[in-house]
Amino acid sequence: MIVGSTKEDLTLEKRVSLTPETAKNIIGLGLKVFIEKDYASHLGIQDKDYTNIGVEIKSSSNEVLSSCNMLIKVNCPSENEIKSLREKTILIGMLDLSKNKKKVNEIIKKKVSTFSLELLPRITRAQSMDVLSSQSNLAGYRAVIDSIFEFDKAIPMMMTAAGTVPAAKVLVIGAGVAGLQAIATAKRLGAIVSATDVRSASKEQVESLGGKFLTVEQTENMETEGGYAKEASDDYKKKQAEMMHQALKKNDIVICTALIPGKPAPRILSEDLVKLMKPGSIVYDLAAEQGGNSAFSEVGKINVVEGVKIIGVKNLMNRLPLTASSLYAKNLFSFIRNLFSKEKKDFNINLEDEIISKTLIKEV
Repeated sequence: MIVGSTKEDLTLEKRVSLTPETAKNIIGLGLKVFIEKDYASHLGIQDKDYTNIGVEIKSSSNEVLSSCNMLIKVNCPSENEIKSLREKTILIGMLDLSKNKKKVNEIIKKKVSTFSLELLPRITRAQSMDVLSSQSNLAGYRAVIDSIFEFDKAIPMMMTAAGTVPAAKVLVIGAGVAGLQAIATAKRLGAIVSATDVRSASKEQVESLGGKFLTVEQTENMETEGGYAKEASDDYKKKQAEMMHQALKKNDIVICTALIPGKPAPRILSEDLVKLMKPGSIVYDLAAEQGGNSAFSEVGKINVVEGVKIIGVKNLMNRLPLTASSLYAKNLFSFIRNLFSKEKKDFNINLEDEIISKTLIKEV
């Protein structure tokens, strides 16, 4: 059985789905691994780093696609790759069903067993495969680093002979994986940190990292059975805006991370709220590609409104491609190991396994 991987479109994606470390682990299962020539050279990983552990290098993507039983990708395959995919191949990646509905349906029509890792259930056994958490962790960290780079003042409090420099104040909107990592990173760098989330259960997590939790009084349950945030009611949004009205006047940096699975990002910062911030302040919108949490947020752009910089993030993992690739590849290996039967020496699509049944796409 052969696991193959082809290069991503480097104009859009710098991550790879297979590192030498994970390739060695896959070979250790009794599988062969094929990759395209110069697969990860843009990351400083040479072909010899793969061949030294038994990976076979193919001269083109078509060679990989025509011989592999399983194709692993970061993103959805290109139109040309879909044409070259063999029937009864297994495809695993982050397929972004909302953007790639047509492509994914084409793939399924070719009788390709298609797995999208964003659909993993939030259960203990799936934690080692959780690509959303591993990538969101890095996103939260990088959001703070990028925000500080754009901020024209020092972050920690400093006592000098010339006087005291006050600590910067950071507000994190959304206390999921990315938000919690942003809180932890900002706190380590000396900022005064506060955070808010519709899920009251996140209060303890925020406070355990040294952040102050800003809450909206509510009676409704704002959390899904899977532990994600639900869309807020109009009454909640009104109370949230009132709370933000006070918070935004005081904070220097706002990091937006709020997302609702399967829906556009909730708009939390209106135009009027953004304009309440002091000139020189930063709004860093991690949700920009899903529609944005903030007004004036545009993907891949920095807009300046009355002295406030609103940063719309695009392909954030391209700024940490080596680390992001390493974590993603480890998640993938855990998924492959769960799918592969050593006894049968074949991939076993067992629909009684919740991990497999939830991630297998039958139709979009």
